[in-house]
Amino acid sequence: MIQTLALSAQTTPTADLLARAAVARGMSVAVLTGPRPDLRGSAAYYGGPRFADTVVDSLDVALLEPADHWLSTLPERWTRREITATTMDEARRLRTPVFVKPPSDKSFEAAVYADGTRLPRTVPGRTPVLLSEIRTFVVEYRLFVLDGVVHTGSRYATFGRLDPLPLTEDPRSGELLSFAAELLAHPDADLPGAVVVDVGLAGTADSAEEHWVVVEANMAWFSNSYAADPTRCLDTVLAAAGPRTALPTVDRRFVRPRSQP
Repeated sequence: MIQTLALSAQTTPTADLLARAAVARGMSVAVLTGPRPDLRGSAAYYGGPRFADTVVDSLDVALLEPADHWLSTLPERWTRREITATTMDEARRLRTPVFVKPPSDKSFEAAVYADGTRLPRTVPGRTPVLLSEIRTFVVEYRLFVLDGVVHTGSRYATFGRLDPLPLTEDPRSGELLSFAAELLAHPDADLPGAVVVDVGLAGTADSAEEHWVVVEANMAWFSNSYAADPTRCLDTVLAAAGPRTALPTVDRRFVRPRSQP
């Protein structure tokens, strides 16, 4: 049984909301400064992946994350754009504008870069990256998915500008949830049982048509909740970063590899 929500020391609005939701259901909250073997087998984790790598063994938690190549292997019917999985070294050779992002760990800013020479030099060349055709997103949403169903969610951006709104107040939520339900029920959606999926309404510069598309998938244990229900976000985090002993067999292949000494 998960008794404690273990947080990295970096304070964020989402961490605060999750902590309050945890306390409200009778859990304790621990802010970590290092390994905590006393919490082994009874905690779930929320925080950044680099710090997680230093404490995951002591907590014995299983951190679920989508495969790095997931978005690039998703059929174009769901993305409506070409997406390529490669490395930072290869991306630096590009001499045309492209959208570049880390698959999930936020090791550098996801953005449109004028060419590969503009990419950050501090990121190691072997770092996995995703390259994507440039698209304009009319509106973007974050969905916390639990057992293949949208558990809660939030609008988070309009035309690239931060614009959080609960799904219950968004006029497009019906269309959005229909698209998400179709995706999550399809074999193409090869995702862990607890995950975050970002979805957007996208257009192109040369067309007035707009399409619902998958933006990306992320780890629930390192995702901003925006205006989603914190209690239901907590449900997803507990399933995405809970004790290894409670890990469903079907999710074993999605566990973040243990860091190497």
